[in-house]
Amino acid sequence: MDGTLVDSIAAVEAAWTSVANELGEPAEKVIAATHGRRAIDNLRDLKPTLRRLTNEQMEPHVEEFEKRILREADEFGEKVRSRRSSSAGSSRTPSRRGSKSASRRGSSSAGGNPLLQGLGGLGGAGFGMSKLATPAISDSPAPGADSPAKDSGFGEGTNLESVNEKLAKLSVEKPRHDRLAALSSPFDDDDEESDEEFDVDLSDYTEEEIGCQNKSVRILPGVRRLIDSLPKGRFAVATSGAKTYCHGALLRAGIQRPTVTITADDPRLKNGKPFPDPFILAAQELGYPIEKCLVFEDSPSGIKAGVASKATTIAVCTSHPVEKINNCGAHYIVPSLDCVHAFPNPDGTIRIVIDAHPPHHPKHGSRGSFTAVAPDEVPAPIPEGVAA
Repeated sequence: MDGTLVDSIAAVEAAWTSVANELGEPAEKVIAATHGRRAIDNLRDLKPTLRRLTNEQMEPHVEEFEKRILREADEFGEKVRSRRSSSAGSSRTPSRRGSKSASRRGSSSAGGNPLLQGLGGLGGAGFGMSKLATPAISDSPAPGADSPAKDSGFGEGTNLESVNEKLAKLSVEKPRHDRLAALSSPFDDDDEESDEEFDVDLSDYTEEEIGCQNKSVRILPGVRRLIDSLPKGRFAVATSGAKTYCHGALLRAGIQRPTVTITADDPRLKNGKPFPDPFILAAQELGYPIEKCLVFEDSPSGIKAGVASKATTIAVCTSHPVEKINNCGAHYIVPSLDCVHAFPNPDGTIRIVIDAHPPHHPKHGSRGSFTAVAPDEVPAPIPEGVAA
């Protein structure tokens, strides 16, 4: 999911850096070894004392680690809201959405798997795949929501569970710069402050002003358009994250969780990525053979899992440069999901079109090459499902 549908890489890496510091290991080494794998497997590998614990006994350890990720993701937004709140009574008038000046641009860049790690299965859509010119349709990534951690100073009753519960009640159809802004207060139902007072555009502040990196969860380019173009029930999420992180990240990115969502703590899974189990289970739940599914993945372990599952696998260069993933067996490699377009056919199949270059690229719409395998080398028709 992370790196295909959403970008929470900064928060995930910050959490693993904390673990590395606790163990006295180089952060780079720990981050490289953990990307794309389940937290339960990573924690066991890193902490020998956990290796004899059963999966059930590991659940509290995994949950605490994933809460750490969400706290990292929420830190910048918490500090922005705290600053806005503290300056409300001062001479400085808080800026409103749409009134930010050019000098107050965020200094962080929007980085950034459900189509089966992230996007799961375009279930039941026998689709042909071709690399054709397509309209320059683009998504503006909506910065993710930020919700305070338990010790954020917003009240003793505040915790990730209550915030996630409130977030779940929000509409996920309309992208928000700050999804918590839709609540009069996510921490106190009796707060009389107006919604407008908390309607915060995080890009109003720079990282230098706030004093910390913006590690907020963001939806990646092309994702919303691609999901909206798929028929209902034709895609799934199969991720290496457990429920706490998966559900929390999707909520913060404004992505509605599909009915078929396979998380790392699903008791039906015997193995996580790089084994193909998550994708195979997702395809079964969608009701389509894995051979008729399409997987989108960004990490080496995820790509290998997709290929091993027998699904057609598209690698996305969002978290790794092409030279790091071009030997993992992917059938196609694209810069982002901005290059992928889905067109439902009258017969129920889905045609997948790969544009070699994303919108606004000088060669968008050309037949320039950014694929690992030429389209005419892939047997047709290509799978009926989408998995990533």
